[in-house]
Amino acid sequence: MTSLAHRIILAWGWQRRLYAFLAGAVGALAMPPLDIFPAMLVPMTVGVWLLDGSVRAADGTRTPSRFAGLGDAASAGWWLGFGYFVAGLWWLGAAFLVEADQFAWALPLGVLGLPAVLAIFTAIGFAIARIFWSSGSTRILALALGLGASEWLRGHVLTGFPWNVLGMALGGNLVLGQAASLVGLYGLTVLAVAIFAAPATLIDRPGSAAAQKHYAPLALAVIVLLGLAGFGMVRLSKGPTEFQAGVKLRIMQPNLPQDEKFRSDRKDEILDHYLSLSDRATSPQHSGIADVTHLIWPESAFPFLLSRDPQAMARIGKALGPNAVLITGAARAEPAGRAALPGEFRVNYFNSVQVLGQGGAILDSTDKVHLVPFGEYLPFQALLEKLHLRQFVHIPGGFEPGDHLRRLGVPGLPPVAPLICYEAIFSGEVMPANAVAERPGLLLNVTNDGWFGTTAGPYQHFAQARLRAIEEGLPLVRSANTGISAVVDPYGRVLSSLPLGVEGVIDEGLPKGIPATIFAKYPWVGFLTLMFFSLIASSLGKWRR
Repeated sequence: MTSLAHRIILAWGWQRRLYAFLAGAVGALAMPPLDIFPAMLVPMTVGVWLLDGSVRAADGTRTPSRFAGLGDAASAGWWLGFGYFVAGLWWLGAAFLVEADQFAWALPLGVLGLPAVLAIFTAIGFAIARIFWSSGSTRILALALGLGASEWLRGHVLTGFPWNVLGMALGGNLVLGQAASLVGLYGLTVLAVAIFAAPATLIDRPGSAAAQKHYAPLALAVIVLLGLAGFGMVRLSKGPTEFQAGVKLRIMQPNLPQDEKFRSDRKDEILDHYLSLSDRATSPQHSGIADVTHLIWPESAFPFLLSRDPQAMARIGKALGPNAVLITGAARAEPAGRAALPGEFRVNYFNSVQVLGQGGAILDSTDKVHLVPFGEYLPFQALLEKLHLRQFVHIPGGFEPGDHLRRLGVPGLPPVAPLICYEAIFSGEVMPANAVAERPGLLLNVTNDGWFGTTAGPYQHFAQARLRAIEEGLPLVRSANTGISAVVDPYGRVLSSLPLGVEGVIDEGLPKGIPATIFAKYPWVGFLTLMFFSLIASSLGKWRR
């Protein structure tokens, strides 16, 4: 181990970049669907050694200057992040092949371009860590401070892209992920970096000040990991899940191929498929829609505007009968105000969730706030359209975002916190604006991951949505076009699910929520506390050295 560490510390040029890239790629194994969380040991441990070797003067000798190695540290962080994101987000390329005649040429932009941009945040994290770096064991907390800050930035800058945040190495595990109810995803990130980077201190030289207690960081990391596991097991040992009285859910997963889902010439065939599948008998106790109170369909269910198709609404209302309610994803449109030219009619389109009741009447509706860049809208639209680029969804001008997250009113259900697709990955940002006054009773996630086929993407998406249930202490009800559809209790336990790539229905009750978690009450306190502790400890370590 010492020999390997010295080889990495002293590496330079392409060898240093290769070590960083490969270490980052191994770290992606900690993400779903593999969930090999010990794999995160590799990038974090190697990251410490890369930072140990990040200071060199122009003549190749080392310099103790605090800022001399920022460029080298940032470069190592970028290559490590690039490896991590290429290996963890390769499946994005599948979306470019759905309409290959239009988008295949841009596949490298998704598979390599986006990881290259996201790796900038890892580079920032390494640069922050370098500022507080020392030769002692507190350098582990300097790395936790830097990557904790950069991962938070990645989740918020330019609307954010918090996919596969490093804390998911712990959050993807049901037992270890229970700590999210205390500190949330970003708190788990600080803990994960510190825990998995601790073995790097085992190579500190015998006899040096750093090596006097060189087993202490690893021992402390093991204790913290065991503490997280113990907390998780105690929390999961609660009694059986309690259910809301009188609520019978049916979740429909149609498994429509993405290249057929938006064909308007198949609108009647698609609606027929939805209705027949929704009314399918699965057992003597579940003979169809007549036996359920709430039917749930996935995001963007229709290749037409449901609210402007009275015939389709009437068919749905007739199928629902007098007792059931439908909650479905659906695009909607509204006038955009004064047109730029006389006679021009401008329309804004929204990706929405709508509630249909008796007769097919729309009872409530809410719009998606966090839109997917390049999928639902085009950043820098005027410039990129000149280059003949457009978003994946065929909507003129793309979707418009909703003003804010709001509750969805559904007869027979407690207040609903709707999360349309991508919105489920934003830790601490899933509650409606007035959630303090009236806490929702469930998280409802409708999504369409059909763009990504049977790759790792849908598994990663589901794991992140499940972690929101743990954070907030609320059940999760999820309907996905191609999967994974599921009902999850407020501890993250999957009660019923449909696997990826099959059609079918789920019949399940609605779990009750539990009292608001510490994270739900104080979303950023745990994360900021861990960051403050890391800042103080690493600063003291730097000062002492």
